This record gives sequence, structure tokens and C-alpha cells, in this order.
Amino acid sequence: MSETLLMPFQFGFMQTAFLICLIVAVPTALLSCFLVLKGWALMGDAISHAILPGVVLAYILGLPLLLGAFAAGMVTALSTGFLASNSRVRQDTVMGVVFSGMFGLGIVLYTSIHTNVHLDHILYGNMLGVGPGDLWTAGSIALIVLVVLGAKWKDFVLHAFDPAQARASGLPVSWLHYGLLTLLSMTIVATLSATGLILAVALLIAPGAVAFLLVRRFGTMLWVAVLVCATGMIGGTYLSFFLDSAPAPTIVLILTGMFLLAFLRRLWLARAASRVA
Repeated sequence: MSETLLMPFQFGFMQTAFLICLIVAVPTALLSCFLVLKGWALMGDAISHAILPGVVLAYILGLPLLLGAFAAGMVTALSTGFLASNSRVRQDTVMGVVFSGMFGLGIVLYTSIHTNVHLDHILYGNMLGVGPGDLWTAGSIALIVLVVLGAKWKDFVLHAFDPAQARASGLPVSWLHYGLLTLLSMTIVATLSATGLILAVALLIAPGAVAFLLVRRFGTMLWVAVLVCATGMIGGTYLSFFLDSAPAPTIVLILTGMFLLAFLRRLWLARAASRVA
């Protein structure tokens, strides 16, 4: 029995998959807390989908796919922020317009080229095919995100809670706004090889949402989100080996289950408190 349970750890491709899970879990979980707190959950969805045209254009031009992905992500983030700040249109509406336009452009470009390269991996991920280059890229981006958030997390928290107070305190609100968008784009690029564009959004929402339901202090929320994300990713990859399923959607299902359990716990505690009162 023990040999069967330990079997996934005996294969090199599974060991690499577990490693990329641990690397990706840190930046996505930390950012998810800020996105949930700021109400930017749809921003992660928008940027992750809007990266597609950059990936396809990079392939057509013979450039690294990650370079095209980051460029498209930055264009989406900056244009969304600029339009929301300089028009009467609400930010969620702007995100919908920019996201749908970029994703539509990506689909048109994607279907117009003929190649033997499986660009489907960009959409759905290829966690079991992660190579050393992917590990170095994800690790470098994770380190940058961790350092920036670790150095400026209090400023980002104040900006998320009350932008007006942050501006009155003398904080560079515009830099914080676009800096968070830049970190978001970089993190999505880091997840390309593992979860793909479509499923990356789950990693940028679910860990923060679960932690938000479990704890009350934001500092604790950051650590809990990382633990939730790492557990969900490792557990999903491990179960996919025995279920013969793709790791990425299995991870998303586990994270969804964790969210439902956290919600039910919160609901039970609220009802118990109401009975005592």
C-alpha cells in the first residue's frame, strides 16, 4: 500500500510537477489576497485571457512566447487602468471590453496559423511537461513578486482599503496601482507552463477567497492563502496521477472544494453565534 501511495514521487516528471506547484503557489496566493481585498478578481481573469494574442504574435515573429505574453498582459493592464481612470465607464465594464477584444484577437490569430507546435498548452497548461527553463522562469518571477510584495505590502494594503487615504498619506497611488497590475501580469506569465491561461485565474482568486473566509487579519491571510494554494496544487497533481486526469483542472476542483468547506464553516460559525446570542 505504501509503495502505491508513494509511486507518484518516483517519476521525474511528477517530481518536476510538484516543484512547479510549490513555486507557482507563492506569487499567485499572495496576489490573490490583494485581488480579493481590492475587488480585482475579474482583473486576473481579464489579463490571463488577454495574453493569448501576445503569445500567438510572439510565435509568428519567432520571439519567446513568454515575452509576447508579458507584453500583451502589460498592454491589457495599462489600457484597462488608463481607461477606467479617464472615462465615466466603470472599471468592470472597461475590463469586459478590453478582455473580450484582446481574447477575440487572439482566437482569430490562433486559428489563422498552421503549426505543429501545441499552443493548446498555453490555454490549458502542460504541468507534466515542464522543463528546466520553465522552472527558472517561474522561480525568477516568483522571487521578484515576493520581494516587491514583502517590501511594500503595507502600502498595497492601504491602497486596497482606502485609495483616498493612501493618496492623503503621500503614497504614490499611481505607482502602486500600475505596480500591482505589473506584478499580476508577471505572475500570470509564470503560470503559463503549469496551469495555462484559462485555469490560471483560479489560482489568483481561490486561495485568497478561502483565506478571507478563515481568518480576520490580513497578515495571517497571506500565509493561509499560500498554504491553501500549495496544498491544493500538490494535492491536485497527486490525485491526477491516480485518476488519470489532467493536473490543472484537478487542482481547480480541489481549490473549489476547499472554498466550499471554508464557506460552510463560516456559515456554521455564524449560525452557532446567533443561537448563543
